[in-house]
Amino acid sequence: MSDTPIAVVLNQSPTELYKILKFEGLVASGAEAKLAISDGLVRVNGEVETRKRKKIVSGDEIHFLDSHLIIS
Repeated sequence: MSDTPIAVVLNQSPTELYKILKFEGLVASGAEAKLAISDGLVRVNGEVETRKRKKIVSGDEIHFLDSHLIIS
């Protein structure tokens, strides 16, 4: 895991999980984001999240590979 979390400010809240992975450049496309989520590679607030359209709001934390995002 990355030691330094990345702060992400949402322009629209709530925002779907796959869109955050895409917009933050952690994946190349929305399809790649959806595949990573369905494969169980993404954790939201410490729990594996497999819902691609999971609504993310301020205060949530996302872990994906070596990235740690804090949503505000």
